[in-house]
Amino acid sequence: MEEINNIEVVPCTESDYLKPFRVHYSQNGTKKSWDFMRTHDVSVLIFNTTSHCFVLVKQFRPAVYMCEWEKAKTQPPKSAEKTEEGAAEAATESQEGQSASEGESSSQWLPASAGVTYELCAGLVDKPNLSLEEIARQEVLEECGYDVPASKLKKITSYSGVGVTGAKQTMFYAEVSDDNCVSPGGGEPKEGELIEVVKVPLHEAMTFAYDERIPKTMGVIFSFIWFHNNMSPKYKISTNV
Repeated sequence: MEEINNIEVVPCTESDYLKPFRVHYSQNGTKKSWDFMRTHDVSVLIFNTTSHCFVLVKQFRPAVYMCEWEKAKTQPPKSAEKTEEGAAEAATESQEGQSASEGESSSQWLPASAGVTYELCAGLVDKPNLSLEEIARQEVLEECGYDVPASKLKKITSYSGVGVTGAKQTMFYAEVSDDNCVSPGGGEPKEGELIEVVKVPLHEAMTFAYDERIPKTMGVIFSFIWFHNNMSPKYKISTNV
């Protein structure tokens, strides 16, 4: 998953996943415009009742990687004096690789781990003939390997993004057991997915949620809090708040 190379940033002139729009409107007599993209997603908080753990997915996100790279470029240089060892390392780095993209040295790129995040199982709502529950069920099966009837999915809530996407996301909760596991998951290779299934023990959930050193989506944090408030008493196990 973390073997990333041959990085090149180019303009996006067309896409199967992003559909940009521009809306013109007037607000209190002032003419305005706003650029946005229209999407709709489903996500699923999966709880394994056999092992009392949450099932998340871990994957490389290019957008996260590029944001971390841009942030690293703007960091001021360290003022500490170089030791002989440090100077040798710097000399070695300067010799590694040639231009990765538009003159950028390959040694300037961050390790791929900078773009790896922990997320809920999720997917696009791109099948108009299926209900949201059925789409969520397919994602659970493809990404995490659990075969769960759509009727067993419980809707937690839905919410909208702001800014560029304005995306609507519907979040579900699914209880699974080891008996429901029919494959190792990992996503659909033909769709370019490379996903690692990760388990977070229930008693470590809130520590995991609030640990800023672990890159994760807001959906993970929110869903863990929801579980703590609504489901945790059922299992009589502390979520370590």
